[in-house]
Amino acid sequence: MASEKVETIVAGNYMEMERDVVVGGGHGDDQPGGGDAASSGARAAGGKKKLGLSSRLFWHGGSVYDAWFSCASNQVAQVLLTLPYSFSQLGMASGVVFQLFYGLMGSWTAYLISVLYVEYRTRKERDKVDFRNHVIQWFEVLDGLLGKHWRNVGLFFNCTFLLFGSVIQLIACASNIYYINDKYDKRTWTYIFGACCATTVFIPSFHNYRIWSFLGLLMTTYTAWYLTIAAIAHGQVEGVTHSGPSKMVLYFTGATNILYTFGGHAVTVEIMHAMWKPQKFKLIYLVATLYVLTLTLPSASAVYWAFGDMLLDHSNAFSLLPRSGFRDAAVILMLIHQFITFGFACTPLYFVWEKLIGVHETGSVALRAAARLPVVVPIWFLAIIFPFFGPINSTVGSLLVSFTVYIIPALAHMATFAPPAARENAVERPPRGVGGWAGMYAANCFVVAWVLVVGFGFGGWASTVNFVRQVDTFGLFTRCYQCPPKH
Repeated sequence: MASEKVETIVAGNYMEMERDVVVGGGHGDDQPGGGDAASSGARAAGGKKKLGLSSRLFWHGGSVYDAWFSCASNQVAQVLLTLPYSFSQLGMASGVVFQLFYGLMGSWTAYLISVLYVEYRTRKERDKVDFRNHVIQWFEVLDGLLGKHWRNVGLFFNCTFLLFGSVIQLIACASNIYYINDKYDKRTWTYIFGACCATTVFIPSFHNYRIWSFLGLLMTTYTAWYLTIAAIAHGQVEGVTHSGPSKMVLYFTGATNILYTFGGHAVTVEIMHAMWKPQKFKLIYLVATLYVLTLTLPSASAVYWAFGDMLLDHSNAFSLLPRSGFRDAAVILMLIHQFITFGFACTPLYFVWEKLIGVHETGSVALRAAARLPVVVPIWFLAIIFPFFGPINSTVGSLLVSFTVYIIPALAHMATFAPPAARENAVERPPRGVGGWAGMYAANCFVVAWVLVVGFGFGGWASTVNFVRQVDTFGLFTRCYQCPPKH
């Protein structure tokens, strides 16, 4: 009964906030927040202006659909262009199997993160903690449920992954634009797009990505089907070979890139916090993954079928398709989407930095934007040092994603609900069909063991070897990674 009562309280707050959304000076009013329903209504009646129609349509999101668009859009960014490269390393059969397998595993751990978020938030709101001017993050969930040591580990892995996730988006921007304008080398394009992506400091929170998430998913949908249709229309190149998997190093490198593909839920907590009713998040990531698979499987399979082993030296699928208006449109749309995904990856880092320097709860958007700018500088610098589009995905996947969004959530869920009292009073019970708490523990143990051995172990070895090979071949600060010679 206690858990049912708490769920009603939380849902009541969110319904009240949804009715009484107001425009204020800071990001607190953008957030669903905590507090009681009465205080929410009182604030709304205090003379602030209601949101206009355009703000509700394009800017101020918090519904289940907004969360779905955010999850799907964030999951299938630039990695769409490197999956054919992974198929050339894995072979067709393994490529398809790993996509399905890691898609399911990623959905499972995203569900675990959502359970832990609701558990943490419910416990805090029992103690009358108000989150109206505060964005809850993953490391805070770990801190509240398991203590400071879990918090520190989660903070390290999450921030490092998001840092390099932002770096990858910047590298992808430079790699893509080069295929429609090679007047400048990729390093110069990285300088340019670094400045462009810095404008994401002005987007307050995930609440404000409503129109961007929607457009981003349309853009990747177009790109995925362009890749599929263009590859089939092009046909197989003369003498095409499909020798993958040929080397163990390449095999596990390709597998960890797919692990990275379906490990985009490092921002799950922030997306949930932007929802009016975060307890409805449970299956959103799974449904988003199913849609993403309709994009990744056909495109990767078609491009690999057409070009085969040529992809081993061309990590960006655009590089092998003939230039056309359709390809240029796909490149431009992906550039816009990578700008959006850069914001997705960087916004949690902005929040952490704001909390560190004490401006997170300020009412000034301009002050918060100015405070965020130092976060962009190291991302810019790392993108110039390591411009290895493709191999860097696998390295980040094996060394960071494996812990951030697979191992730590599974271990944290087991540790949180290990005490019998915690299981008895849990807000979210195990879903039907998994075998109760014992089934959940078994599934979590499998995730930890598999990712630790295959993802981090073999994958870490293979991707590191491949990454070092790229450094030896091209060098750090290379001006134009994998650029064709100019005549």
